[in-house]
Amino acid sequence: MTVVARPALYTMFARGLRRRGAAFRRVARRLPPANPAERLLPDPQRMARPLYAQVNLAALRANLARARAQAPGTQVLAVVKANAYGHGLARVLPALEDADGLALVEPEAAYDLRERRYTRRILMLEGFFAERELPEFAQRRLATVVHDMEQVRMLETAVLPRPLEVFVKVNTGMNRLGFRPSEVAAACTRLSSSPSVAALRLMMHFARADEDDGIAEPMKVFDGACRGLPYPRSLANSAGIFRFPEVGGDIVRPGIMLYGATPFAYDTADMLGLKPVMTLRSTLVGVQELKANESVGYGAAYTASRPHRVGVIACGYADGYPRHAPNGTPVLVCGRKVRMAGRPSMDMVTVDLTDVPEARVGSPVVLWGEGLPVDDVASAAATVGYELLCAVAPRVPFVTSEVGSVDLEL
Repeated sequence: MTVVARPALYTMFARGLRRRGAAFRRVARRLPPANPAERLLPDPQRMARPLYAQVNLAALRANLARARAQAPGTQVLAVVKANAYGHGLARVLPALEDADGLALVEPEAAYDLRERRYTRRILMLEGFFAERELPEFAQRRLATVVHDMEQVRMLETAVLPRPLEVFVKVNTGMNRLGFRPSEVAAACTRLSSSPSVAALRLMMHFARADEDDGIAEPMKVFDGACRGLPYPRSLANSAGIFRFPEVGGDIVRPGIMLYGATPFAYDTADMLGLKPVMTLRSTLVGVQELKANESVGYGAAYTASRPHRVGVIACGYADGYPRHAPNGTPVLVCGRKVRMAGRPSMDMVTVDLTDVPEARVGSPVVLWGEGLPVDDVASAAATVGYELLCAVAPRVPFVTSEVGSVDLEL
């Protein structure tokens, strides 16, 4: 694994990139590190604490290519909300050069991208929140979702420096944002007549695209609501992309799949051909010899039924590891799967080392990522991989690699 400081990282990105990627190089040079700690940590050997998150840009590129292959002939908007699902937008942007644009929620992040000369489409997935935002959206050429009649009214009354690209969102059963099917035609008529609107697109968001019967009914609702409307359509999220023959559309929006996690309950990321982008790594910082009936950690949540060793890992809930992860949650030590033994605390977790007799202080640990899917850890902790990736705490340093796989002994 090569861990690089900022100047070397951006020099590396510049080498060999095609002319098409010139705008991305300009953006990358201007974006600050997504985590301030990264500036202080040119290699893991200098880390005062052995916990860090590795971001594999080669894996991200491969996952983006997988999205394109699944939805041929479409435009791809890479979803980078929540700081690229916790990976760091500045950090991953150079690996998204083959995307046709980005989709996110946070206006400040979109403004920052434009300040740094990102020129492709940026779609604001929740739209604008107040009429006063519209001039800046227009000035910065942001595409916006419109999902209710009040937003239509704001656009009709706004005086803008240039018109906006608008994605009209249809509520097909999610019942969060979106026009009711009976409102869609009227909304499109009003928007198409507004000087504030340059172009219209139609979109929806599946509530259950990961379930066998989760496509047909929403598609029926969408098709009925949009019948006769001649605008490009954006339908597929990550789950929808893997069911593209059923979904179709002109613009797809891959999210969690880009980061190597599965959008499905039963199809693993590996089954889908996805590679983990983030690997949360640490080492054993202590080893204890338990006797039968001795307990570990707060609340004595684990009690040994026999003599065995437990390893103490530098990672806890203050780092973003789920405090509610139960005994038995998987962890890799020396590349072999072991089980959580005891309640996660603020700075440490403990694991049963019975199956890894060679483990010692300093042995390598993977909390999730390469060799241990984040979805497996999330399932054990009764949550989803999305949450774990987004929850990595600011105190965890990030390092970036340009490799296809990583030796677990590093």
